[in-house]
Amino acid sequence: MGKIRTVRVTDEQRIELHDKLSLTGCEVSVNNLPAHAEVPFVHYHVQNEEVYIVLSGSGLAYLDGEYSEISPGDCFKVEPAVHRSLKAGAQGLRYICIQCKEKSLTQFTMGDGKIAEGEKVNWPS
Repeated sequence: MGKIRTVRVTDEQRIELHDKLSLTGCEVSVNNLPAHAEVPFVHYHVQNEEVYIVLSGSGLAYLDGEYSEISPGDCFKVEPAVHRSLKAGAQGLRYICIQCKEKSLTQFTMGDGKIAEGEKVNWPS
């Protein structure tokens, strides 16, 4: 398994994957806020947009002075200049945050991916 680098994500409060996986095009963090905890600051970015994916729990997203309820399955993009923070509800909040430079995506899915013609996988039983 020399081609795969694996990081086990457990219940750590926050784990950033850019160094652990040698990411070069984005930052990915997995975050756990305990019940009623909040990100202790409001922040924004100069160049990077963020995508949040709520995995479990619920809470509130603060975006430029407005509040939105968030729950499992919710995915939302935040543009760089938007001031943001999150607060967990009674069950806590587990989410993934993906950060990348705004307007840098030039190819995706089938535009960038190519079929490896003739290559078959013989999955182990």
